[in-house]
Amino acid sequence: MRNFIRRNARLLLAAAAVVFFCGALSRLFAADTAVETGSWGLSFQQEGQAPAGSATQAALRAYDAVYVGDPADKVIYLTFDAGYENGCTGQILDVLKQHGVKACFFLVGNYLEQNPELVMRMTEEGHTVGNHTWHHYNMSKIADEQTFAKELSSVEEKYRQITGKEMSKFYRPPQGVYSEENLKMAKKLGYRTVFWSLAYVDWLQDDQPTAEEAFSKLLPRIHPGAIVLLHSTSATNAAILDELLTKWTDMGYRFGTLDELYKT
Repeated sequence: MRNFIRRNARLLLAAAAVVFFCGALSRLFAADTAVETGSWGLSFQQEGQAPAGSATQAALRAYDAVYVGDPADKVIYLTFDAGYENGCTGQILDVLKQHGVKACFFLVGNYLEQNPELVMRMTEEGHTVGNHTWHHYNMSKIADEQTFAKELSSVEEKYRQITGKEMSKFYRPPQGVYSEENLKMAKKLGYRTVFWSLAYVDWLQDDQPTAEEAFSKLLPRIHPGAIVLLHSTSATNAAILDELLTKWTDMGYRFGTLDELYKT
């Protein structure tokens, strides 16, 4: 055996190197395509560039999911999550109309029930209304396809009753909590899952950020292809939106729609 090893040392070393390389490559590929259950998160590493997400673009693409657009295109995709109405949405819609910007509003069931006039206004003014589920549950805990589908179809039906139109099939997981099975089920239902690449803590009603605090997050972290998540319940967002859109435009950005994003 020792003589065999001595005679074939180079061959054995080469074989070991191949095994090591294949193992490393498989681990790298798995990491790039893995989608694990969790809450969506971001890691900002360089100002003006897209952050790393909880899952990679390559991993999300298999489920028609995205969190950022083309890193070479200075376009912003503006989205708002709305769990309830507190009087800010009208002002937000006014500013969007003034700037000619189209956004996507991800709505839950009670919002559609209680604010049909605002839902109608969003639609009439050319905004997209997306699906944020009926109950805003932690969807990663729903393993049954029928229950998952009901959370989305109930929103579709209510939107249809209000507007007479079919809802665009964009889905945002409540609280950003997701699982691979959720993404599979959403895709099976024809939905495209939309995460985000820029957001900030704007949802605490009793602890709203100042304008300066908001700008300190939303200006230096903006980046080409950004999918921006803001909450329409934020009084700060309503107050700064006019100036924010102006500042982003002055930085050379334009605004796109989610339909445009999925065509790129």
